[in-house]
Amino acid sequence: MAWRCTGNTSAELIANLAKHGIIKSEVVTNAMAKVDRAHYVLDKANAYEDSPQYIGYDATISAPHMHAHALQYLLPYIKPGSRVLDVGSGSGYLVAVLYHLVSSSSGTSGKVVGIEHIPELVKFSVDNLKKDGLGGALDDGRVEIVEGDGRKGYAPAALYDVIHVGAAAPVLPDALVNQLASPGRMFIPVGTGSQAIWQVDKDENGDVTKTPLFDVMYVPLTDRKPKPIF
Repeated sequence: MAWRCTGNTSAELIANLAKHGIIKSEVVTNAMAKVDRAHYVLDKANAYEDSPQYIGYDATISAPHMHAHALQYLLPYIKPGSRVLDVGSGSGYLVAVLYHLVSSSSGTSGKVVGIEHIPELVKFSVDNLKKDGLGGALDDGRVEIVEGDGRKGYAPAALYDVIHVGAAAPVLPDALVNQLASPGRMFIPVGTGSQAIWQVDKDENGDVTKTPLFDVMYVPLTDRKPKPIF
């Protein structure tokens, strides 16, 4: 069904995601409507296609329907003022959408951290966010893009109400669970040959529940491939 969500414009793409029941909340609709995917892809002609797109360095930007699924599952834990970590933040697209979810028109603002281990993609995402009008949020720290191993999370800004992981981990990283607030929720693809999205919930007492949601196929959460030596 997901391919049917492709649109000719950003508005049409988002409308199709809602029409097919992937976006279920007006809050998610409004946040996605504030972010133009064309700023975050290499192939602008296919910016509104509901499919993953290559962004270089063995990385992709997830299909819009997967971003919408993630936002819907995480939404109960996101509100203005929340702290969010996006692991494997890639082009910066989801960081931008999450920023709009943790910010309010009254001035309340949370913090969104994107962590990416490929330095070229860190620069790419910062440039993209600036083109999309979030230069001020980067300047004052409401949005932060850091270079690092996402499997270790980013302790300086923890604890996080929400953690989104955009690449598959072979096992659930303990560091990410430890950096999740109580209560808090993580959305993460787990597995190697066979992968599934897990919803990881931590309650007020720190007890953790892991719930498989659905099968997926993501690029792995790994180290950067070494450059060949000639």
